[in-house]
Amino acid sequence: MRKLLLLALLLAAPAIAQKAPPKDLQPLPEPPPPPPGMTEDPLEPQVTIVKRAGETVEEYRVSGKLYMMKVTPAHGRSYYLIDHRGDGTFSRQDSFDSGLRVPQWVLHQF
Repeated sequence: MRKLLLLALLLAAPAIAQKAPPKDLQPLPEPPPPPPGMTEDPLEPQVTIVKRAGETVEEYRVSGKLYMMKVTPAHGRSYYLIDHRGDGTFSRQDSFDSGLRVPQWVLHQF
């Protein structure tokens, strides 16, 4: 009996849900164009991939200024060279891991 009632409700649901649209609908106006000079995202980095002898270097630039390089050697792990101050001095960083490890000791178990 329950299955029959559920089947009847499922078959009747589309007919109940359909309503006639209002007769005074108007199309939305076109959005205004963006201001001049705002067509590109200024904070999106430009990535240049350079392949050298046995390694690949990805250069990341914002507004033409180089701020980070990812070096992937032919053998070994990749590392990053980052300009933290913006003065052109790059420091090596092996990963973006902060090194913070939260202890996860079991104190009590039921």
